[in-house]
Amino acid sequence: MARQVLERVAGHEQRFNTVFEEYFDRLRTRIDAPSFSRFTPECVQLLRELSMRGGKRIRVVLLHEAARLVTAEPDHVALDSAALSIELLQTHGLVHDDLIDDSPTRRGGPSTYYAYRERFPGRPRTALGLAVLAGDLALALSLQVLLEADVPVPVRQAMVEVHTRAAADTFVGQITDLERDVLASVDEEVLHTVADYKSARYSILAPLQLGLLAAGEQPALFGDELRSYARLVGICGQMRDDYLDLFGDSTTMGKPAGTDLRDGKRSYTVSALLSAVDGADRAVVDAALGDASCTPDTVAAVRAIAERHGVRERLEADMRRHAQQASQVAAGWRSRWRAEAVAFFEHLPLWSVERLA
Repeated sequence: MARQVLERVAGHEQRFNTVFEEYFDRLRTRIDAPSFSRFTPECVQLLRELSMRGGKRIRVVLLHEAARLVTAEPDHVALDSAALSIELLQTHGLVHDDLIDDSPTRRGGPSTYYAYRERFPGRPRTALGLAVLAGDLALALSLQVLLEADVPVPVRQAMVEVHTRAAADTFVGQITDLERDVLASVDEEVLHTVADYKSARYSILAPLQLGLLAAGEQPALFGDELRSYARLVGICGQMRDDYLDLFGDSTTMGKPAGTDLRDGKRSYTVSALLSAVDGADRAVVDAALGDASCTPDTVAAVRAIAERHGVRERLEADMRRHAQQASQVAAGWRSRWRAEAVAFFEHLPLWSVERLA
């Protein structure tokens, strides 16, 4: 991306982090809880710590850039409310994902579930219950932010509808993600559909819709093309995550390679690998799949098998194809919206693929 665009993206992230800090400062004094409760402020603090440990804030960036499709000077009040809501929904998802996956860490710190396990070492049900409720609280707060937003009532209502639909789609995506791993066979369409529901609809489509609403546009008028773009970008992004899980650098990623393999997940990479190998190579892969104690040496052996059978090249080609298709969809917006902002959405999926190295 051009330096100017990267600086603008960094500005969106920095500004939002300040907004998010201020939100949690207010929440600490405003949340309605019994005076005796110590668990409630502890829960809010854990949500704050997880939320502020970052991530790329890609949803916030997409939201702001979607508003810039319509105007160079969008309404920051509406954008801040929408950004808070979508990032609190993300926090909810992270808390529950780590609970489902039994993950000890997240974003360089303890997951909420493991923080509670450490807090209550002799009371596993308490730790489990509090982790579930922490995620639920983040979800409720994500809706409250929109309901209290200082924006016109029709815009507020439309934003709430987008948000609740995205949340429901994400929950269905999480359910089907678990279902995928117990199916007898998993084809490409199953993988695409899970990626669409689990991540594309709330990480790409919802920010696009919320940003347009904040700028006074009616995203429902362009539903098909927005959904098409979001689905393609979401599929490409999920492919990239799955690809990096086996072929990426562990130091750069901040987590060990082969997590999907150890967890027995039928990711894009694992599915491509299973369809490409047989004989002795298939036996090695089958033995590693779902083996929580799978060693780094075994993961390296599986990676070598995948490379030998052309799995890396196949995944890279698939990612580029979906990225190019998404870019073409965005290019069709030039006749309607601001060219400078359209260019961002044209290049975004291609940039993601370029960063595989």
